Amino acid sequence: MVMRYAPVGVFALIAVTVANFGFASLWPLAKLVLLVHFAIIFFALVVLGIVARLCGLSIWILIRILKDELILAYSTASSESVLPRIIEKMEAYGAPASITSFVVPTGYSFNLDGSTLYQSIAAIFIAQLYGIDLSLWQEIVLVLTLMVTSKGIAGVPGVSFVVLLATLGSVGIPLEGLAFIAGVDRILDMARTALNVVGNALAVLVIAKWEHKFDRKKALAYERDVLGKFDKTAQ
Repeated sequence: MVMRYAPVGVFALIAVTVANFGFASLWPLAKLVLLVHFAIIFFALVVLGIVARLCGLSIWILIRILKDELILAYSTASSESVLPRIIEKMEAYGAPASITSFVVPTGYSFNLDGSTLYQSIAAIFIAQLYGIDLSLWQEIVLVLTLMVTSKGIAGVPGVSFVVLLATLGSVGIPLEGLAFIAGVDRILDMARTALNVVGNALAVLVIAKWEHKFDRKKALAYERDVLGKFDKTAQ
C-alpha cells in the first residue's frame, strides 16, 4: 500500500517546492541529473577503460557485448534482472565458471560503482542545497562512509536512495533534502544500475586475468561471433 501511493507523495513534495520557490527550483535538479550521467559515463569510459586497458581488454568491446543487458538493466533499474545473462556471457567470453559464479554475485553486493558514485554526488548536492559548506576532509569522510554503507545492498530499484537516507543523518546533512531529489531518483537509478553491470562484468575478466585463467582464444572467437552479428545488423 505504501509503495502504491509513494509516487503521489513524491509529486506532492515537488509541488510544494515549486509552489514556494517557482519553476526555477527545478533547474538544480536538471543539473543534478546531467552531472550524475556525465560522472557515470566518465567513470565507465575513462576509469574502467584504463583498468581494462591495463589488463589487455577493451571497455568498448565489453559494452557492445553487454548491449542487451545494459538496456534491460537501464530500463528496469535492477541489476539482478541480468545476473544470469552476465554469468553466461562472461563464461562465453573466456572467464572460467569457478571465477564467474563467485565474482558476479559477490560483486552485486560489494562492487557497486554506480551506486556509490550517485550517493556521493547526491549527498553533496543536498548539503549545498541547505548552504552547508563541507570541507575537503568532510567530503572525503562522506565518500568513504558511503563506500562502506553501500556494500551488501540488494540489487533492486531504489535501494540506493534508502541507503542514502540512512547515511545522511550520521554526517549532519538534513534528511528532508532527500524529498527534493526523490522525483528524479528513478532516472538516476537507471544510470547507476547500468554502471554497476559494466563494473561487475569487467571485474570478472580482470580477476580471471590475474589468476591466469582467462581463455584468450575463446574470447577472440566470442568477439568475432558477437561483433560480427552487430555489423550485419547495422548493414
